[in-house]
Amino acid sequence: MTGKRLHLLSGKDLDSLFQAIEATNTRVYTHSIIGTSHPEFAKAISLQIDCDISQGIETSRFSNGETSVTIATSVRDNDVYILQTACEPVNNVLMELLIAISACKMASARRITAVLPCFPYSRQDKKDRSRAPITAKLIANMLEVAGCDHVITMDLHASQIQGFFNIPVDNVRNLYAERAMIDYIEREFTTTDLVIVSPDAGGAKRAAAIADKLGVELAIIHKERKVANKVSRMVLVGDVQGRNAVLVDDIADTCGTLALAAQVLKDHGAATSNAVVTHGFLSGPSVEVIESSQLDRLVVSNTLPLPPHAMSCKKIQQMDISYTIAEAIRRTYNGESISVLFR
Repeated sequence: MTGKRLHLLSGKDLDSLFQAIEATNTRVYTHSIIGTSHPEFAKAISLQIDCDISQGIETSRFSNGETSVTIATSVRDNDVYILQTACEPVNNVLMELLIAISACKMASARRITAVLPCFPYSRQDKKDRSRAPITAKLIANMLEVAGCDHVITMDLHASQIQGFFNIPVDNVRNLYAERAMIDYIEREFTTTDLVIVSPDAGGAKRAAAIADKLGVELAIIHKERKVANKVSRMVLVGDVQGRNAVLVDDIADTCGTLALAAQVLKDHGAATSNAVVTHGFLSGPSVEVIESSQLDRLVVSNTLPLPPHAMSCKKIQQMDISYTIAEAIRRTYNGESISVLFR
Protein backbone atom coordinates (compact mmCIF):
# COMPACT_ATOMS: atom_id res chain seq x y z
CA MET A 1 0.00 0.00 0.00
CA THR A 2 1.28 3.45 -0.86
CA GLY A 3 -0.01 6.86 0.08
CA LYS A 4 1.09 10.40 0.69
CA ARG A 5 2.30 10.98 4.22
CA LEU A 6 0.50 13.64 6.20
CA HIS A 7 2.71 16.27 7.80
CA LEU A 8 3.54 16.21 11.50
CA LEU A 9 1.32 18.45 13.58
CA SER A 10 3.12 20.82 15.90
CA GLY A 11 0.23 22.14 18.01
CA LYS A 12 0.14 21.22 21.69
CA ASP A 13 -3.44 21.99 22.58
CA LEU A 14 -6.80 20.79 21.35
CA ASP A 15 -7.64 23.79 19.18
CA SER A 16 -4.36 23.87 17.27
CA LEU A 17 -4.39 20.12 16.73
CA PHE A 18 -7.94 20.17 15.43
CA GLN A 19 -7.25 23.10 13.12
CA ALA A 20 -4.17 21.32 11.79
CA ILE A 21 -6.21 18.20 11.03
CA GLU A 22 -8.58 20.32 8.94
CA ALA A 23 -5.65 22.06 7.22
CA THR A 24 -3.98 18.84 6.03
CA ASN A 25 -6.76 18.10 3.50
CA THR A 26 -5.07 14.80 2.61
CA ARG A 27 -6.69 11.39 2.62
CA VAL A 28 -5.58 8.47 4.74
CA TYR A 29 -5.16 5.71 2.15
CA THR A 30 -6.03 2.66 4.21
CA HIS A 31 -8.99 0.47 5.06
CA SER A 32 -11.36 1.19 7.93
CA ILE A 33 -13.52 -1.82 8.72
CA ILE A 34 -16.50 -0.53 10.65
CA GLY A 35 -18.34 -2.81 13.06
CA THR A 36 -22.04 -2.58 13.73
CA SER A 37 -21.70 -1.17 17.25
CA HIS A 38 -21.44 2.60 16.60
CA PRO A 39 -21.82 3.71 12.93
CA GLU A 40 -22.42 7.38 13.90
CA PHE A 41 -19.06 7.57 15.66
CA ALA A 42 -17.36 5.92 12.68
CA LYS A 43 -18.88 8.49 10.33
CA ALA A 44 -17.69 11.33 12.56
CA ILE A 45 -14.15 9.92 12.48
CA SER A 46 -14.22 9.61 8.69
CA LEU A 47 -15.11 13.30 8.39
CA GLN A 48 -12.05 14.24 10.48
CA ILE A 49 -9.46 12.36 8.38
CA ASP A 50 -11.35 11.98 5.08
CA CYS A 51 -11.15 8.20 5.29
CA ASP A 52 -13.61 6.10 3.30
CA ILE A 53 -15.77 3.90 5.53
CA SER A 54 -18.16 2.77 2.84
CA GLN A 55 -16.49 -0.65 2.66
CA GLY A 56 -17.01 -2.35 6.00
CA ILE A 57 -18.12 -5.78 7.09
CA GLU A 58 -21.15 -7.85 6.33
CA THR A 59 -22.54 -9.39 9.50
CA SER A 60 -25.23 -12.01 9.84
CA ARG A 61 -26.31 -14.56 12.42
CA PHE A 62 -27.27 -18.18 12.11
CA SER A 63 -30.53 -19.36 13.61
CA ASN A 64 -28.69 -20.62 16.69
CA GLY A 65 -27.15 -17.18 17.33
CA GLU A 66 -23.67 -17.73 15.90
CA THR A 67 -22.08 -14.67 14.28
CA SER A 68 -20.90 -14.70 10.67
CA VAL A 69 -18.62 -11.93 9.39
CA THR A 70 -17.48 -11.29 5.82
CA ILE A 71 -14.98 -8.56 4.85
CA ALA A 72 -16.57 -6.63 1.99
CA THR A 73 -13.38 -5.64 0.15
CA SER A 74 -9.77 -6.71 -0.33
CA VAL A 75 -7.43 -5.79 2.53
CA ARG A 76 -4.31 -7.54 1.19
CA ASP A 77 -1.12 -5.75 2.30
CA ASN A 78 -3.19 -2.89 3.78
CA ASP A 79 -3.26 -1.22 7.19
CA VAL A 80 -6.70 -2.05 8.58
CA TYR A 81 -8.49 -0.19 11.38
CA ILE A 82 -11.47 -2.02 12.87
CA LEU A 83 -13.71 0.21 14.97
CA GLN A 84 -15.92 -1.44 17.56
CA THR A 85 -17.07 -0.22 20.97
CA ALA A 86 -18.42 -1.93 24.07
CA CYS A 87 -22.12 -1.17 23.70
CA GLU A 88 -25.00 -3.60 24.14
CA PRO A 89 -25.10 -6.47 23.35
CA VAL A 90 -21.44 -6.48 24.34
CA ASN A 91 -20.82 -10.20 23.80
CA ASN A 92 -22.15 -10.09 20.23
CA VAL A 93 -20.12 -6.96 19.54
CA LEU A 94 -16.98 -8.59 20.94
CA MET A 95 -17.40 -11.75 18.85
CA GLU A 96 -17.96 -9.66 15.73
CA LEU A 97 -14.71 -7.80 16.45
CA LEU A 98 -12.68 -10.97 17.02
CA ILE A 99 -14.03 -12.66 13.90
CA ALA A 100 -13.39 -9.53 11.82
CA ILE A 101 -9.78 -9.36 13.05
CA SER A 102 -9.26 -13.03 12.25
CA ALA A 103 -10.83 -12.61 8.81
CA CYS A 104 -8.53 -9.67 7.99
CA LYS A 105 -5.51 -11.61 9.22
CA MET A 106 -6.35 -14.56 6.96
CA ALA A 107 -6.96 -12.10 4.11
CA SER A 108 -3.29 -10.98 4.33
CA ALA A 109 -3.75 -7.56 5.94
CA ARG A 110 -0.39 -5.94 6.67
CA ARG A 111 -1.33 -4.55 10.10
CA ILE A 112 -4.59 -4.74 12.04
CA THR A 113 -5.48 -2.08 14.61
CA ALA A 114 -8.49 -2.54 16.86
CA VAL A 115 -10.00 0.88 17.58
CA LEU A 116 -12.01 0.50 20.78
CA PRO A 117 -13.38 3.84 22.03
CA CYS A 118 -14.69 1.95 25.07
CA PHE A 119 -12.77 -1.20 26.00
CA PRO A 120 -15.03 -4.21 26.80
CA TYR A 121 -14.87 -5.80 30.26
CA SER A 122 -12.48 -3.10 31.48
CA ARG A 123 -14.02 -3.13 34.97
CA GLN A 124 -12.92 -6.74 35.48
CA ASP A 125 -9.24 -5.86 35.72
CA LYS A 126 -8.22 -7.55 39.00
CA LYS A 127 -9.04 -10.35 41.44
CA ASP A 128 -11.20 -8.43 43.91
CA ARG A 129 -12.63 -11.57 45.53
CA SER A 130 -11.86 -15.27 45.77
CA ARG A 131 -12.01 -17.19 42.47
CA ALA A 132 -12.79 -14.00 40.52
CA PRO A 133 -11.57 -13.93 36.90
CA ILE A 134 -9.46 -11.15 35.41
CA THR A 135 -11.63 -10.90 32.32
CA ALA A 136 -9.88 -7.84 30.88
CA LYS A 137 -6.73 -9.98 30.61
CA LEU A 138 -8.75 -12.66 28.82
CA ILE A 139 -10.00 -10.06 26.31
CA ALA A 140 -6.41 -8.95 25.71
CA ASN A 141 -5.38 -12.55 25.02
CA MET A 142 -8.33 -13.08 22.67
CA LEU A 143 -7.50 -9.96 20.65
CA GLU A 144 -3.89 -11.05 20.22
CA VAL A 145 -4.78 -14.63 19.29
CA ALA A 146 -7.30 -13.34 16.74
CA GLY A 147 -4.47 -11.46 15.02
CA CYS A 148 -4.62 -7.90 16.36
CA ASP A 149 -1.33 -5.96 16.04
CA HIS A 150 -2.24 -2.73 17.82
CA VAL A 151 -5.01 -1.33 20.03
CA ILE A 152 -6.26 2.26 20.26
CA THR A 153 -8.66 2.93 23.11
CA MET A 154 -9.79 5.77 25.34
CA ASP A 155 -9.80 6.31 29.09
CA LEU A 156 -9.32 2.74 30.27
CA HIS A 157 -11.05 2.02 33.56
CA ALA A 158 -7.69 0.83 34.87
CA SER A 159 -4.48 1.87 33.11
CA GLN A 160 -2.76 -1.40 34.06
CA ILE A 161 -4.88 -3.12 31.39
CA GLN A 162 -2.24 -1.90 28.93
CA GLY A 163 0.14 -4.34 30.63
CA PHE A 164 -2.14 -7.27 29.82
CA PHE A 165 -1.06 -7.02 26.16
CA ASN A 166 2.10 -8.07 24.35
CA ILE A 167 1.26 -5.64 21.53
CA PRO A 168 1.23 -1.81 21.54
CA VAL A 169 -1.76 -0.21 23.29
CA ASP A 170 -2.47 3.52 23.05
CA ASN A 171 -4.80 4.67 25.81
CA VAL A 172 -5.76 8.13 24.55
CA ARG A 173 -6.73 9.90 27.70
CA ASN A 174 -4.75 12.67 29.27
CA LEU A 175 -4.83 15.57 26.82
CA TYR A 176 -7.89 14.78 24.77
CA ALA A 177 -10.37 13.13 27.14
CA GLU A 178 -9.51 15.59 29.87
CA ARG A 179 -9.31 18.47 27.38
CA ALA A 180 -12.82 17.78 26.14
CA MET A 181 -14.08 17.78 29.71
CA ILE A 182 -12.18 20.96 30.54
CA ASP A 183 -13.46 22.77 27.45
CA TYR A 184 -17.04 21.87 28.33
CA ILE A 185 -16.66 22.90 31.98
CA GLU A 186 -15.05 26.23 31.02
CA ARG A 187 -17.93 26.98 28.63
CA GLU A 188 -20.65 26.16 31.13
CA PHE A 189 -19.27 27.36 34.49
CA THR A 190 -17.25 30.17 36.01
CA THR A 191 -14.16 28.97 37.84
CA THR A 192 -14.65 31.36 40.76
CA ASP A 193 -17.41 29.21 42.26
CA LEU A 194 -16.45 25.82 40.84
CA VAL A 195 -15.26 22.65 42.56
CA ILE A 196 -14.26 19.41 40.81
CA VAL A 197 -15.38 16.25 42.58
CA SER A 198 -14.20 12.65 42.26
CA PRO A 199 -17.02 10.19 43.07
CA ASP A 200 -14.47 7.72 44.50
CA ALA A 201 -10.85 7.47 45.58
CA GLY A 202 -9.91 5.59 42.42
CA GLY A 203 -10.83 8.57 40.24
CA ALA A 204 -8.99 11.12 42.36
CA LYS A 205 -6.03 11.32 39.96
CA ARG A 206 -8.31 12.16 37.01
CA ALA A 207 -10.26 14.74 39.02
CA ALA A 208 -7.09 16.28 40.45
CA ALA A 209 -5.59 16.71 36.97
CA ILE A 210 -8.70 18.51 35.74
CA ALA A 211 -8.94 20.65 38.88
CA ASP A 212 -5.27 21.66 38.52
CA LYS A 213 -5.71 22.66 34.88
CA LEU A 214 -8.79 24.71 35.75
CA GLY A 215 -7.16 26.20 38.85
CA VAL A 216 -10.03 25.21 41.14
CA GLU A 217 -10.41 23.18 44.32
CA LEU A 218 -10.86 19.42 44.51
CA ALA A 219 -13.25 17.32 46.58
CA ILE A 220 -13.42 13.54 46.89
CA ILE A 221 -16.30 11.26 47.82
CA HIS A 222 -15.30 8.02 49.51
CA LYS A 223 -17.75 5.21 48.75
CA GLU A 224 -18.19 1.78 50.24
CA ARG A 225 -19.68 -0.86 47.94
CA LYS A 226 -20.38 -4.26 49.52
CA VAL A 227 -22.09 -5.79 46.47
CA ALA A 228 -21.78 -5.05 42.73
CA ASN A 229 -23.65 -1.96 41.46
CA LYS A 230 -24.78 -0.98 44.98
CA VAL A 231 -23.10 1.67 47.15
CA SER A 232 -23.80 1.44 50.87
CA ARG A 233 -22.21 4.64 52.22
CA MET A 234 -20.61 7.84 50.89
CA VAL A 235 -18.46 10.40 52.74
CA LEU A 236 -17.44 13.80 51.31
CA VAL A 237 -13.91 15.14 51.78
CA GLY A 238 -13.72 18.80 50.75
CA ASP A 239 -15.79 22.00 50.72
CA VAL A 240 -18.66 22.40 48.22
CA GLN A 241 -20.79 24.90 50.13
CA GLY A 242 -22.43 27.37 47.72
CA ARG A 243 -20.41 26.13 44.73
CA ASN A 244 -21.15 24.50 41.41
CA ALA A 245 -19.92 20.94 41.88
CA VAL A 246 -18.84 18.91 38.84
CA LEU A 247 -18.32 15.18 39.24
CA VAL A 248 -15.84 13.67 36.76
CA ASP A 249 -15.61 9.93 36.11
CA ASP A 250 -14.87 7.40 33.38
CA ILE A 251 -18.09 5.33 33.45
CA ALA A 252 -21.79 6.02 34.02
CA ASP A 253 -23.64 2.70 34.03
CA THR A 254 -26.63 2.28 36.32
CA CYS A 255 -25.92 5.81 37.65
CA GLY A 256 -26.64 4.82 41.24
CA THR A 257 -23.26 6.16 42.35
CA LEU A 258 -23.80 9.49 40.57
CA ALA A 259 -27.26 9.86 42.10
CA LEU A 260 -25.96 9.20 45.61
CA ALA A 261 -22.99 11.51 45.03
CA ALA A 262 -25.31 14.29 43.84
CA GLN A 263 -27.39 13.87 46.98
CA VAL A 264 -24.28 14.06 49.16
CA LEU A 265 -23.17 17.24 47.38
CA LYS A 266 -26.57 18.89 47.77
CA ASP A 267 -26.70 17.84 51.44
CA HIS A 268 -23.39 19.64 51.94
CA GLY A 269 -24.69 22.85 50.36
CA ALA A 270 -23.60 22.63 46.72
CA ALA A 271 -25.41 25.17 44.53
CA THR A 272 -25.60 22.72 41.61
CA SER A 273 -24.54 19.13 41.13
CA ASN A 274 -23.30 18.11 37.67
CA ALA A 275 -21.39 15.19 36.15
CA VAL A 276 -19.07 14.86 33.14
CA VAL A 277 -18.29 11.25 32.21
CA THR A 278 -16.27 9.64 29.41
CA HIS A 279 -18.28 6.45 28.81
CA GLY A 280 -22.07 6.58 29.16
CA PHE A 281 -23.46 3.03 29.26
CA LEU A 282 -26.70 4.28 30.86
CA SER A 283 -28.03 0.75 31.27
CA GLY A 284 -31.14 -0.52 33.03
CA PRO A 285 -33.15 2.12 34.90
CA SER A 286 -30.31 4.67 34.72
CA VAL A 287 -32.41 7.36 33.03
CA GLU A 288 -35.12 7.09 35.67
CA VAL A 289 -32.42 7.25 38.35
CA ILE A 290 -30.99 10.44 36.82
CA GLU A 291 -34.42 12.02 36.39
CA SER A 292 -35.34 11.47 40.04
CA SER A 293 -31.90 12.40 41.44
CA GLN A 294 -30.45 15.68 42.66
CA LEU A 295 -28.15 15.70 39.63
CA ASP A 296 -28.77 18.83 37.55
CA ARG A 297 -26.90 17.65 34.46
CA LEU A 298 -25.07 14.58 33.14
CA VAL A 299 -22.70 14.99 30.18
CA VAL A 300 -21.31 11.87 28.49
CA SER A 301 -19.01 11.54 25.49
CA ASN A 302 -19.97 9.68 22.32
CA THR A 303 -17.58 6.74 22.78
CA LEU A 304 -20.83 4.80 23.18
CA PRO A 305 -24.09 5.42 21.32
CA LEU A 306 -26.67 7.19 23.44
CA PRO A 307 -29.45 4.69 24.25
CA PRO A 308 -32.85 5.61 22.80
CA HIS A 309 -34.42 5.91 26.24
CA ALA A 310 -31.77 8.49 27.21
CA MET A 311 -32.33 10.82 24.26
CA SER A 312 -35.52 12.25 25.73
CA CYS A 313 -33.95 13.02 29.12
CA LYS A 314 -33.32 16.77 29.39
CA LYS A 315 -30.66 16.24 32.05
CA ILE A 316 -28.47 14.14 29.73
CA GLN A 317 -26.20 15.75 27.13
CA GLN A 318 -23.53 14.30 24.82
CA MET A 319 -20.18 15.77 23.75
CA ASP A 320 -18.29 14.73 20.63
CA ILE A 321 -14.74 13.43 21.03
CA SER A 322 -14.42 11.65 17.69
CA TYR A 323 -11.53 13.96 16.75
CA THR A 324 -9.50 12.26 19.49
CA ILE A 325 -9.65 8.82 17.93
CA ALA A 326 -9.36 10.29 14.42
CA GLU A 327 -6.09 12.00 15.28
CA ALA A 328 -4.74 8.84 16.92
CA ILE A 329 -5.56 6.85 13.76
CA ARG A 330 -3.98 9.48 11.50
CA ARG A 331 -0.79 9.60 13.55
CA THR A 332 -0.57 5.81 13.77
CA TYR A 333 -0.95 5.45 10.01
CA ASN A 334 1.73 8.08 9.33
CA GLY A 335 4.15 6.69 11.90
CA GLU A 336 3.98 9.90 13.92
CA SER A 337 4.26 10.19 17.68
CA ILE A 338 1.04 9.84 19.67
CA SER A 339 2.63 11.05 22.91
CA VAL A 340 1.43 14.59 22.16
CA LEU A 341 -2.09 13.31 22.87
CA PHE A 342 -1.09 12.40 26.43
CA ARG A 343 0.46 15.70 27.53
